[in-house]
Amino acid sequence: MVRTEDVQAYIEQGLSCELVQVVGDGQHFEAVIVSPEFRGRSRVQRHQLVYRALGDRMREEIHALSMQTYTPEDWASTQPAGPPGHPPSKGA
Repeated sequence: MVRTEDVQAYIEQGLSCELVQVVGDGQHFEAVIVSPEFRGRSRVQRHQLVYRALGDRMREEIHALSMQTYTPEDWASTQPAGPPGHPPSKGA
């Protein structure tokens, strides 16, 4: 059975990421991935980058992966603003 930490490490090894959060039950996983490599790419292209990072593991070890992909700028805009004069939090 694949652990969430393994899926996270596989993604981080194959893709430049600012944030990767993975939850799951050993077969079905959900991931939030923030990467500058997503800039200028469609949602499908972003998912293809993640699938490429996972390689054969998507067919052999991981039954299902649901993902939300963000550029760093997109991710920052989803985070609540901090106190005035402070940038938004990156790791909520």
